[in-house]
Amino acid sequence: MLERLANHQYYCFLDGYSGFFQIPIHPDDQEKTTFTCPYGTYAYRRMPFGLCNAPATFQRCMMSIFTDLIEEIMEVFMDDFSVYGSSFESCLGNLGRVLQRCEDKHLVLNWEKCHLWLEME
Repeated sequence: MLERLANHQYYCFLDGYSGFFQIPIHPDDQEKTTFTCPYGTYAYRRMPFGLCNAPATFQRCMMSIFTDLIEEIMEVFMDDFSVYGSSFESCLGNLGRVLQRCEDKHLVLNWEKCHLWLEME
């Protein structure tokens, strides 16, 4: 991945907001996340952080969502998206495609952790 990220002039780094919680759990599987506390018994409807297979499942979901864009205009590692381009215009267009995909798939980004238009010399 690092080799593919090298040799580009412009970069944008995006961060998914509360990554795991953006992945819904199928209703038939929600009971598998049941826990009890002093206030009652609850089950998660979204994938919580800490499930043994959560990181691998999350990475597969991200790879599936961005499969046609990975290695062409971006790289994905968990909830960190790296978008690149050889010129400002190409990076802008690539960023637009990634943001449109995020919107289409209802992925929320954490704008406080996003870095746009980093130029390499």
